[in-house]
Amino acid sequence: MSKALQGGRLLKTRRDVVEFTSSMPSDRRLFEHVVKINQAHIIMLVKQRIVDASMGKKLLQALGTVKLPTILKPIEDVHMYVEEEVTRKTSLEIGGNLNIGKSRNDQVATAIRMELRRCLLLLLRSIIVVQEELVNLSKRNLLTVIPGYTHLQPAQPITFAHYLVAQFDAIQRDLERLEETYKRVNLSPMGAGALATTSFPIDRTIIAQLLGFNGIVENSLDAVSNRDFILETLANLVILNVNLSRLSEDLVLWSSSSFKLIELPDEFASTSSIMPQKKNPDVLEVIRARTSVTLGDLVASVNIMKALPTGYNLDLQEITDKVWNAIDTTMSILKIWVQLIKRLKVRNDALKQPELSFTTSTEMANILFRKCKVPFRLAHKIVGACAKYLYDRGRAFSDITPQLVTEIAKQVTGASFKVGDAIIGSSLDIEKFVKSHGVKGGPSPSEVGRMIKIRKKLVLKSRVTLIGMTRGLHLAEKMFQGARRKLTAYPG
Repeated sequence: MSKALQGGRLLKTRRDVVEFTSSMPSDRRLFEHVVKINQAHIIMLVKQRIVDASMGKKLLQALGTVKLPTILKPIEDVHMYVEEEVTRKTSLEIGGNLNIGKSRNDQVATAIRMELRRCLLLLLRSIIVVQEELVNLSKRNLLTVIPGYTHLQPAQPITFAHYLVAQFDAIQRDLERLEETYKRVNLSPMGAGALATTSFPIDRTIIAQLLGFNGIVENSLDAVSNRDFILETLANLVILNVNLSRLSEDLVLWSSSSFKLIELPDEFASTSSIMPQKKNPDVLEVIRARTSVTLGDLVASVNIMKALPTGYNLDLQEITDKVWNAIDTTMSILKIWVQLIKRLKVRNDALKQPELSFTTSTEMANILFRKCKVPFRLAHKIVGACAKYLYDRGRAFSDITPQLVTEIAKQVTGASFKVGDAIIGSSLDIEKFVKSHGVKGGPSPSEVGRMIKIRKKLVLKSRVTLIGMTRGLHLAEKMFQGARRKLTAYPG
């Protein structure tokens, strides 16, 4: 137990108990924020005439010299460590007043929010960089035709650019969710005390402004006892990681010899220790596995929170590690993705495989409706029967003939109608298929090109938004430094 807390309600705590319950391993990440919170609190206490400027100056000076050593003696948390250090550097008469009008409960909630908003800004920046690379790769593959899949079976031709825009859009929603979360994270709990504020005439708004918060968590009980902002962050990270995992899974499959759609850069693959011909997608497999970590962190955090009574409980400190772990894992994945996307090679001959020629079958059914006035469901049956005939004989869709369609149409419908070479040719032209699908959001190069331009503007908008989010913190830092300099220059 901290010396500052001994000799009151409790005389002593076992060393192993302190080590077991200590949050210091996680608190290292919060140290600088805790020091700054104390400094902002002292500035506010002086402005409110709760402590005099002379004492405030000495407390600020002592706080400015507190360092976090590599090896720490057993102590409950970083908050008590800072208080003990300030008292050691000054005196009990000075350092003993550091905690006037505040508690560890509001301090830790504030420090977590300060670190979390820093991490969110870094995450947003990393997501934007990934999006930029997706846009760049899309522009280079506007005409690169690949098969689209449903049920993991070849379905219809699309372009690789169309696929990449889909990935961009999923990640865009992740980015927007994190931007919304930032607004709820960037609120100050300071001044809430343990749960019921304080009888000292503190000003919570002053501290919030000095620390760069956009406002306060008004209800003091809610401010110290809730960690829903962490659960929200974790939930958003889980969705982001699900999207990244699915992207990884696509590329694992598509890089295999069974698909032959992409070529992974050598530096993002490995070979077998026994089979010299192998090129294994190790990086993508590790990404796919690590994206599961955030789900575990969310589930653990939800399970901790769901059974807690309202008010501060030490269980809450077990959640903090989970969000840092999820953030660090996600950041490492995003950094790898940026480099991988830059170097990804797409094969431009993917649809030359005979079994993929059937992906234009839908268009033949469409043409039979348009040109021959065959009801679509009937046309669907005719083309399906043609595909079965060719599949059963190990032939490609390009082997279809007008005679075959006419014969099978008569078998299916009992009616006779002629199908010309032009209909067959239009049905087999993969590039024409893609170009003709120009409905809004479709894979035609003109439509994908339009979408890419919009996504490029979205990236620029996101960068401007990010600059705006950080500008407030920079202005608050200037205000904080000015107030600190003014107090430390006090002649007393």
